[in-house]
Amino acid sequence: MRKRKKLYKKLLIVLVAVYVVFTLVNQQKSLNQYDKDKEKLLAQVKEEEQYKEKLAKEKEDVTSLDFIEQMAREKLDMYYPNERVYIDRGM
Repeated sequence: MRKRKKLYKKLLIVLVAVYVVFTLVNQQKSLNQYDKDKEKLLAQVKEEEQYKEKLAKEKEDVTSLDFIEQMAREKLDMYYPNERVYIDRGM
């Protein structure tokens, strides 16, 4: 009877140990995946911040007279009076 109790205790300890190891391994896998996801998200945040800076610079440029003049020339084919315009037809 005593031997059986000792055997059950040892078996219970082994089972608990296996469960703990299994749980720790799964948690480590999850943590590793979270770290990978974190790195990806941080890279996306950095890209979005750069894009935000680019948009802020463009916003400043849009109000400048040089930008307005350039857009009028390129998009609307507008030029100053008496200005000579040369068209390169290429070959």
